Amino acid sequence: MKKNKALILDRDGTLIEDKNYAYKIEDLELLPGVIEGLKLLQNDFLLFIVTNQSGIGREYYTISDFHVYNNHLINLLNEKAIKIKRTYFCPHLKEDNCECRKPKTKFIDMIIEEFKIDIKKSWVIGDHPSDIEFGLNAGCRTVYLTTGHGDRHLKELDAFNIKPTIIRDNFLEATEEILKFH
Repeated sequence: MKKNKALILDRDGTLIEDKNYAYKIEDLELLPGVIEGLKLLQNDFLLFIVTNQSGIGREYYTISDFHVYNNHLINLLNEKAIKIKRTYFCPHLKEDNCECRKPKTKFIDMIIEEFKIDIKKSWVIGDHPSDIEFGLNAGCRTVYLTTGHGDRHLKELDAFNIKPTIIRDNFLEATEEILKFH
């Protein structure tokens, strides 16, 4: 049986502008190159969003607020013929030490099982060192974007010996690099 390949995407700072715990639809702004890149990648990959949402745990917004905001993003992508299979989110604080917060792999494990994913041919894209650790912990390739918080945390990659497969300044450049691997 042929296994699927997954593209596991961080949300804030990767797909959309990271506006510090944004949850209001009027604050949602796609990053440059995301639409074009996802259109190219969805031919080869199933698309998933996995996002840490500590703003819920901090009580800045509710789970319902999260769903309204995230559903708006999914609808925007659907209007551009981009299909996100599922969104997974961790509502906890880092201090909660839960099993679902990146870089722990609970959500990737669920994706592998439910969607029959070949993780070695899959990718995680994100703008935080924890996104890269998340992908590496699961055994897939990774892209570190300097969008969102990425530029600010770039030095942490070396400091903590975190080695992404690719580092790029924008989503479309990352897409072009990913496609060279396949």
